Amino acid sequence: MITASNAKSCHLDPMPTRLVLDSLDVLLPTLTRIVNMSLANCVMPSSLKTATVSPLIKKSNLECDELKNYRPVSNLPYLSKLIEKVVVKQLDDHMLDNSLYRSDQSAYRRFHSTETALVKIMDSLLCAMDNKKCNLLVLLDQSAAFDTVNQDLMLQRLESSYGITSDALQWLSSYLKGRTQAVSIGSCSSEPKDLATGFPQGSVLGPFMYPIYTSPLFDIASKYDIMIHMYADDTQLYVSFSADEDNSAVSKLQDCILEIRQWMMNNHLKLNDTKTEFLVIGTPQLKKRLSSVSSLHIGDSNVEAVDSARNIGAIIDNTLSMAQHVSSVCRTCYMHLHNISKIRSHLTEDAAATIVNALVTSCLDYANAILYGIPQYMLKRLQQVQYNAARLVLRKKKRDHGTPLLKQLHWLPIQTRIEYKLNLLTFKSLNNLAPVYLTELLCTYNPSRTLRSSSMGLLQEKNAKTKKAGERAYSIAAPKLWNRLPQELRSLNELVSFKTALKTYYFKKVFE
Repeated sequence: MITASNAKSCHLDPMPTRLVLDSLDVLLPTLTRIVNMSLANCVMPSSLKTATVSPLIKKSNLECDELKNYRPVSNLPYLSKLIEKVVVKQLDDHMLDNSLYRSDQSAYRRFHSTETALVKIMDSLLCAMDNKKCNLLVLLDQSAAFDTVNQDLMLQRLESSYGITSDALQWLSSYLKGRTQAVSIGSCSSEPKDLATGFPQGSVLGPFMYPIYTSPLFDIASKYDIMIHMYADDTQLYVSFSADEDNSAVSKLQDCILEIRQWMMNNHLKLNDTKTEFLVIGTPQLKKRLSSVSSLHIGDSNVEAVDSARNIGAIIDNTLSMAQHVSSVCRTCYMHLHNISKIRSHLTEDAAATIVNALVTSCLDYANAILYGIPQYMLKRLQQVQYNAARLVLRKKKRDHGTPLLKQLHWLPIQTRIEYKLNLLTFKSLNNLAPVYLTELLCTYNPSRTLRSSSMGLLQEKNAKTKKAGERAYSIAAPKLWNRLPQELRSLNELVSFKTALKTYYFKKVFE
């Protein structure tokens, strides 16, 4: 557990974490004994419940003199986080063994990520559009969510809903109660103050327990037949409807949000009405038939429908064209390329490739599974970014053709990277390495009578009604891409081997 974790240190630590790792053969028995004594005695030591809060600006373009623009990140002693990791592992095993997780909560869970959440949400929205329906999507924003959690309610929920009792509950109570924190800015530090509510941001256990605290929101959404997906405190509510059912859909969504708002007030949480965003998603033709869906009444304010909104790292627009997302990715990549170009003469080729992969390629690859089927002009924009990145790494001129450079760097082109990601998600879905909500979107091909194709590892293909929507959905695109792969690839069952073989397959397909 120690070697698999990062080596961050806190000024509260008696020695740097790197020194701990270098002396692990000597210190490991002592560290193990401290962890076991904490668990056996159901006590989190008081000395490990002190945090130093360093305010970090949320975004570089925000005003520095506005306190709300800062995120209070807690720096905790290394030993505290080590004990928390042990507890989280045990809690995770308990949740998995007893099927206690909410399927559509993607934060802080193995095999779950913002990208898998986006693939699931986009699949639902695209399939609705393919069936000539519109969607209402609300992105709820919470104010200081982690900081206002009521500790007593948290302990009650752990006991009544999750079966955590006796020594385990007593240890968690000791962990939550009696915490202190001090704010540190530069060389100055405030006096420690008691932390009567919430979880320390920067802890290991706090983010794990927050989804447990907010799990009743799934029951509220289900009551109103509203789809919900959560990633920590990012909550997405969405509902599909026919053009003549818009008033009913709006009313249902508003009633659901009203009850969620009341639940949050009762549980010491607060919706941030000013940052909540609302989209009406559909084809231009369908949206023309809507009577009046221009705003939602939430709390004391009307939230006007917007053309696009950022949702867990991706920009979703009201036609799901992804045009603004592609523009944002290109803008970010060119900014990084411009900055790297200033120091390129001081870098080796390997160092330049490493930096470009870290800052540019990672940006191009993030959530690229939701870009399948976008128009060619958008793909060309992304491809041009990759060509320019290759020219920068290899110090080539602008007129040099990009494809040979990609081959030299062993980089797959953009379209192929998207297909690679989709096939990788499919492999994970078929081998219990992906969220259940993705696995449920795929069906194994089982013909009515025994055929040679029965044992070829094929998936049931679905037909789409529209190219711009249905064919882009994961549940429709993934089986078709998977079935095109050679059988020897589909028959692999080990992740590393599959990734290597899949890249080799695409590399040969593109460059040979």
